[in-house]
Amino acid sequence: MNIPFIIVCLYIVLLFIISYYAKRRSTGSAANYVLAGRQLTTPLITVSIVGLAVGGASTIGVAEQAYKVGLSAGWYTTAWGLGAIAMGLLVARRYRELNITTIPELLGRYYDKKGMIAGIICQILIQLVVMSLQYIAGGSILCALMPEVFTLTSGMLTSAVVFIGITSMGGMWSASLSNLLNVSLKYIGIILATIVGVTHAGGMANIQANLPADVPYLDLFDGVGIIGIISWIVVLVTVNLSLQSIIQISLGAKNVKTAQRGFIIGGLMMLPIGFVSALLGVIAKSMFPDVSPALALPMTIMSLDPVLAGITLAALWAADVSTACNLLLSSATLFSQDIYKKFINPAASEEKFLVTTKVAVVALGLLTLTLAMTISGIISTLMIGLSLTAAFSVIVLFTLFAPALCRRNSAFYTILTGVVVLVLWQTTPGIRVLPHVIYLEWLACLAAFFLTYLLDPKPIARTECA
Repeated sequence: MNIPFIIVCLYIVLLFIISYYAKRRSTGSAANYVLAGRQLTTPLITVSIVGLAVGGASTIGVAEQAYKVGLSAGWYTTAWGLGAIAMGLLVARRYRELNITTIPELLGRYYDKKGMIAGIICQILIQLVVMSLQYIAGGSILCALMPEVFTLTSGMLTSAVVFIGITSMGGMWSASLSNLLNVSLKYIGIILATIVGVTHAGGMANIQANLPADVPYLDLFDGVGIIGIISWIVVLVTVNLSLQSIIQISLGAKNVKTAQRGFIIGGLMMLPIGFVSALLGVIAKSMFPDVSPALALPMTIMSLDPVLAGITLAALWAADVSTACNLLLSSATLFSQDIYKKFINPAASEEKFLVTTKVAVVALGLLTLTLAMTISGIISTLMIGLSLTAAFSVIVLFTLFAPALCRRNSAFYTILTGVVVLVLWQTTPGIRVLPHVIYLEWLACLAAFFLTYLLDPKPIARTECA
């Protein structure tokens, strides 16, 4: 009897039961589907942002990197938590008061048309890249831990069925309610597996004795290094200020206080879990020192009690599911709200708009599955793609807090600069004078924004942003 497989199947069944219930709550209007009718409570906001952040990169990705560099890999998830807290403290109130649905909607309200179009394209591209990584992580988890049942391809296809199925059924209600299960499962599974893993490996002293001496595996800073850690923090604070999937969660809250509390509590919950995942990777290194990181973690987990191994497997996959559903929904919202409704069918009825959003969920889900077949390197790819949000963060912060410096063309030229910097960073190694592309993105985007302020005489109306 394959107990881990049975546990994963039960988990999938529970997800679809929750989504069936959510489907009834999401009917009636597009707002119910994409923003849960702006009725999400603090617990639902909390599990939604934790579910989005603590995904494949924050669990499998962190553990695999910890296998190579040690506990300092856990700072990746901590950086996510700091970003969520910054979002709750700095801009959650302003976003909620604007009563918008998407970031490009904000750009269209205050900037010119080409800036809004550039924003739509870039936000969708960023989210499609991140979404594609979830298929890779999901397929890798199922394939590595149950090779007798799944190949990488069948694991990715199974992940796609779940991601697309539960998101299309109930929208934001599905994503948020299922995250009550996902977040509980991932925290319980990962923490239990790590505790039992330490015992199974003979305790921390024995783990340390079996680790190579030339790598600071138990140091919280040296493996990744201070510069690397700061780069993660800068990237993920930037992301939390302006990525559509994150903003959409805050816009679904019942009120401003609910959004702020949910993000702050969620951020605090994220601070330690990355180091727990990292410790699991270090345990894997001590037990299986001569295999690839991709194999060591599955071998460690499957050496545990079958029931615990099954729970941990489901927990790691739950991390992936929770991230993917939010990303898929927000990408579909960008298409239906900012492309279909504005340019294709402005007079669309509420029912037609809702159907279009659901069709977009399926279509974008299949598109990202195809894209996933060509991507490798979870955290490195993620960091590069997410760096483009620096342009949006610059625009958003000035729009909300210094509208006098904004010009009608500011959005377009700032986003264009962000794209050019990212392309040059990837194609011209000579410009890599800074430790990470995020720093160059911020400097260049700020320069573009201020230069536009100096050269463009047409401001946006301050009363619009007040």
